[in-house]
Amino acid sequence: MRETQETIFEDVPDLRTVEREGVRSVKSFVLRGTRLKRFQVEAVRAYYHDYVIPYEERVLDFTQVFNNDKPLVIEIGFGMGVATHLIAKERTQYNYLAIEVFLSGFTKLLDKVGKEGLENIRLMRFDAVAALTDMVGDSTVAGFHIFFPDPWPKKRQHKRRLIQREFAALLARKLVPGGYIYAVTDWVEYAEQMLEVFDSVEELENPHHGFSPPVSWRPQTRFEEKGRQQEHQINEVWVQRRG
Repeated sequence: MRETQETIFEDVPDLRTVEREGVRSVKSFVLRGTRLKRFQVEAVRAYYHDYVIPYEERVLDFTQVFNNDKPLVIEIGFGMGVATHLIAKERTQYNYLAIEVFLSGFTKLLDKVGKEGLENIRLMRFDAVAALTDMVGDSTVAGFHIFFPDPWPKKRQHKRRLIQREFAALLARKLVPGGYIYAVTDWVEYAEQMLEVFDSVEELENPHHGFSPPVSWRPQTRFEEKGRQQEHQINEVWVQRRG
């Protein structure tokens, strides 16, 4: 049996809003409609208040959010949350803030996190640009993960791509010295654009002077496996804030 997202919005009104009202700015997403299975609806009812951070126009102290001072990693656009879940379970020396507006993937990850009681991860359903601007302090983030963002392949759509100079500069401001941005895509032209964009931000440096070798701790998802079967080239980009 499926329930509409309206059922959840009635129970948890904060879940409905994904962008700031009346503010026009670069968005990190395109909102898609969805229908939820019962376990997804129940996950929100059971775990929302323990694991979800609602948007507020104030800078958070993440040492208070997680009750520890482990380094913070933020993932932007986690999709179904498969890689997010596995990385958080295996790399427990970090805290994770996972941001996604796609409700089906958001609720699936929330279900896993809640059932397993993972204490080093929190979720947010809001525009990442606004969340980073308003809620994350400068020089506080150890790393950003951006795995397979929408490539918007048509030339007229390129302006919708997440990795643009303004956004890259925002990420750089939030990083601690030595902090990293780790992006992966199966769209070669987008990967090349990522390199160019990050190279244009003075605060960032590319230790590989090009694409990064595969990072061993990032798990391969079904999405990536499908891309490889279609002979898509997987390119990884790793840049760091200068110390």
